[in-house]
Amino acid sequence: MRNSKGSIVRPVPLPDSVSRPVVTPLSPSVVYASDTPDALDDQYEGRVHGYTYSREGHPNADVVAARMDAMEGATGGVVTGSGMAAVTCVLMGLLKSGDHVVGGNQLYGRSLRLMAEDLPRLGIATTLADPCDVNSVRAALRPETRMLLVEVVSNPTLRVADIAGLAALCRERGILLVVDNTFTTPRSFRPFEHGADIVLHSITKLLAGHSDVMLGYVVARDPTLNEAMRAFSVTTGLTPSPFDCWLAERGMLSFELRFDRAQQTAAVLADHLAGLPGVKRVIYPMRPDHQDHQRARELLGGQGCNMVSFELHGGRSAANAFTRAADGLSFAPTLGDVGTTLSHPASSSHRALTPEHRARLGLSEGFFRVSVGLEQPDTLCDIFAGAIPATDGA
Repeated sequence: MRNSKGSIVRPVPLPDSVSRPVVTPLSPSVVYASDTPDALDDQYEGRVHGYTYSREGHPNADVVAARMDAMEGATGGVVTGSGMAAVTCVLMGLLKSGDHVVGGNQLYGRSLRLMAEDLPRLGIATTLADPCDVNSVRAALRPETRMLLVEVVSNPTLRVADIAGLAALCRERGILLVVDNTFTTPRSFRPFEHGADIVLHSITKLLAGHSDVMLGYVVARDPTLNEAMRAFSVTTGLTPSPFDCWLAERGMLSFELRFDRAQQTAAVLADHLAGLPGVKRVIYPMRPDHQDHQRARELLGGQGCNMVSFELHGGRSAANAFTRAADGLSFAPTLGDVGTTLSHPASSSHRALTPEHRARLGLSEGFFRVSVGLEQPDTLCDIFAGAIPATDGA
């Protein structure tokens, strides 16, 4: 097609170069041109590698998938448009009507909602059980159970699952063990080395780490499961944005440095919070008073992650007073930023649960989750020490 001056409307190919870019190029093209129908057949039928339509894959997603595969010791992972898209890819891409799935009873709030409301509507039965108690999970199993979904460290109560016991149970019963490794990350835990069949992540959080990316990732030990999840992702449009993948790769390059720094500060903050008047309890896996402390040490190799949860005396009024007084911290329903963020599960991640359900999980109106960032430990401790007294009498 030519315009009025006779020039070609579409740009000519990029110039050849004997050098190459140091930074991965951003490839925003939705569509890729092939030479002939035969050449397109060769691509779709796997005789050659090439891109066709970005919903079916694009270079930036493949770069992120390759980095994630290397971190998890896997091959063939699928990058999705969000962490919940990765969860959906597993549950809806691999299960069918008549199947049964067991989930940890302290999963991320939207994962709980998906299991409680959406899967049953599609004929997939669900049961929640305590992943810290293998007998609880065993009692929840049925003949039609096909899958168990757990988090290594639960969001936001920071309980530590009995992965060894669950892996043995799943092997015994022929059930797929799916591990959400978002909180722990491959830096402190590699689920495939502990018996997992499928691993998933919200790259949005610590891996990308700058609150400007929405991505997920899922990979299975079995290549046929990867292909099934990839096909479901392409069909249902769970494909990630090239720009988000490009940004995520940048964040992943500094991930280990950020993670190590943040968890060192988290350990300091947890001990500091435990000594402040107005704090009812502090939850951090590396503290000796954590109920799963020994298991955390064994599973995580002494790494406690960057998440700290705590509970204030008082209810919603105390929570409001605290967030208003915590100057310099972002109150936001997310985690993994370079700056420290405060989250209040009752009003964000777990707001869809009934008050009674939240109470069973220990999520009072005074419960907060802290995603520790890159501030100096003393600076962060001073902010909390100054903000918590504001809850007196609230």
